[in-house]
Amino acid sequence: MLECQLPTIRKCLTRIEGLDQILKGGLPSGRTTLIIGGPGTGKSLFGLEFLYRSAQAGEPGIFISFEERAGPLKDNADTLGWQLAPLEQSGTFFLLEGRIDPRAVITGDFGIQSFLAILDHKLKAMGAKRIVIDALDVLMRLINDSRREQDELVALHQWLAERDVTALLTVKAPREGQHERNYDFLDYLADCVIHLDNRMLGQLSTRRLRVVKYRGSGFGSNEYPFVIDSPGVTLLPISEIGLSHQALGDRFSTGLTALDDLVGGGFRRASSVLITGSTGTGKTTLCSVFAQMACARKERILYISFEESEAALVSAMRSSGTDLRSTLASGELRLLTAMPEAMGAEQHLVRGLVAIKQLQPSCVVIESASACKRMGTEQAAFEYLMRMINTCKEMGITIVTTNQTAGLHNLDEISGIGISSLIDTVIQLRLIEENAILRRNLLVMKSRGSSHSHAVHDFAITDQGVTILGKVA
Repeated sequence: MLECQLPTIRKCLTRIEGLDQILKGGLPSGRTTLIIGGPGTGKSLFGLEFLYRSAQAGEPGIFISFEERAGPLKDNADTLGWQLAPLEQSGTFFLLEGRIDPRAVITGDFGIQSFLAILDHKLKAMGAKRIVIDALDVLMRLINDSRREQDELVALHQWLAERDVTALLTVKAPREGQHERNYDFLDYLADCVIHLDNRMLGQLSTRRLRVVKYRGSGFGSNEYPFVIDSPGVTLLPISEIGLSHQALGDRFSTGLTALDDLVGGGFRRASSVLITGSTGTGKTTLCSVFAQMACARKERILYISFEESEAALVSAMRSSGTDLRSTLASGELRLLTAMPEAMGAEQHLVRGLVAIKQLQPSCVVIESASACKRMGTEQAAFEYLMRMINTCKEMGITIVTTNQTAGLHNLDEISGIGISSLIDTVIQLRLIEENAILRRNLLVMKSRGSSHSHAVHDFAITDQGVTILGKVA
């Protein structure tokens, strides 16, 4: 029996990173979308980026601002790397400053017909099918009758629909405990409604987006964190991630021949490796040896450290026979350092993903999973690590993560944040006190698809490097 192919509505790409994925293809084409949000949530920037990306693709659009002046809007765009002037000159972007002096209309009945006449002329002149009306509520405040206000909004909605225009309207969210006039009427009028907010999580500010409704289409219905930074808005829809990991690839050296033997011949391409242990067991040293060896093969390595600065890490590793200065100077090794508390997990994630895109590394090192908890909440840290591991696996990049433990033996506790199911190889490091002397032990707890050693081995760190010794008796 043949399946019946159901019709779908037309959609218009926003080209905003992650948003079209959540909207299952973009905004409803030829219909109205409403964005509601409080101050600082990015309402204007969402609309501006939508038109900017469309104009770059040769699709003209008009941005009408009833609150901000054109100059500051363009200055804000410049900080994100958006060059609006060339698009204005080519006729694919037009910014209309629609601010109206209330004193000019306070003595009479204000309507939007004259505004629509001006807009209609500009639409035809540009051949535009995309409009953003920013701060529509400011325009509506000039109407002193709630019934007329609704009538004008219905007229605007019908006017846009008659011209088959894809419209994005922004309005302010009511403050907590208040109901700001009748703008909730717009929720029922619009075909797609998106809510933005800005909240504090673990003393860190986090912006979130939620699609409330979308007529005629499925959509991601969860809350999605997003950041605003160059090159624009970036949404992080972790719940929309599909499992499209690449198969584990060829083996390559861990940097230590003896360790290669213990894990079954070396690490696998596109695999995830966890090096876990208490403080002082040698996690950073193993990662540095691994990074140095990879760079010696002319591979590029991104090393993300949440625990040490670049200078401190380079200095500390020299004492154990690993000199990272030449690999940093050549550009094959890039260190990305920051305190976990310096920004939210979303900003850390975007920073890491941008670095991966720029460097195109074969391997990524993250130190450490335990430090990620200081980004705000444990859930935020989990989402950060999940996205980084998933991205690396999808791109065929080997990712090595460390985690500081207190000698626990459960895999979820060893991973530190519940990511053990994504880990292909787990190496546990231990400090053992014997006869008033501390010995270091190494155990390969897991190595997916490999015949690995199940024995505990002693290893030593000296100024000559790392040496793996024999099995523990």
